[in-house]
Amino acid sequence: MGNNFLLADFRSARFFVLRRFHFAFFAIVLGFGTTAFAQQAPAHAASTQPGSAQQKTFEFDAAQTTVTYTLGATMHTVHGTFKLKHGSIKFDEATGQSSGELTVDATTGDSGNQGRDSKMNKDILESRKYPEIIFTPQRFKGTLAGAGESHLEVEGQFTIHGQAHPMTLTVDADLGGGAGATADTEFDVPYQKWGMKNPSTFILRVDDKVQIHIHAVAKQMATAQASSH
Repeated sequence: MGNNFLLADFRSARFFVLRRFHFAFFAIVLGFGTTAFAQQAPAHAASTQPGSAQQKTFEFDAAQTTVTYTLGATMHTVHGTFKLKHGSIKFDEATGQSSGELTVDATTGDSGNQGRDSKMNKDILESRKYPEIIFTPQRFKGTLAGAGESHLEVEGQFTIHGQAHPMTLTVDADLGGGAGATADTEFDVPYQKWGMKNPSTFILRVDDKVQIHIHAVAKQMATAQASSH
């Protein structure tokens, strides 16, 4: 009978030890799993952060952005302006891709001479038929600094008079400490080569290309705001 008690005590002790072992084993497994998940979660969050940081979107301020042109002539040089309708541009530094649109109202050409402007709109730009001048960015070279000055080469399509032409813009950008930014670019439009009329007369001769200068004022959009556009 004494042996039976000893055997029962042994079995009880063995069960108690096994049960504690099982609890300890499951606690270790659960603890390891929780630790592994906690270690992996920040890594996943961190992996998504650079992508958004490398994508920058800018919305142009049409009221503050200026579009000016210069046309050389025998008698004098003609200076004028156009108005920006709207514009935005997105840079993805991870891929070098760019997207967006810069749209100028072709009907707003103003050189300070009503007769000359009327002829430009009617005979050269045909702005009633082609009311918009558009630059569509596609890719870029260079690094857009988080603050301060940057130098970029932006490639895209320049559409005027209903025809699209490949164009690369040299852009000098300046990002302020806040969300504001400015950018300047200058380029030539060989309007006669692109199928538009040259307004030269027997007496007055003008160049067959016009120089465009854009001073853009923009604000950088937050990631959440940019993704909603």
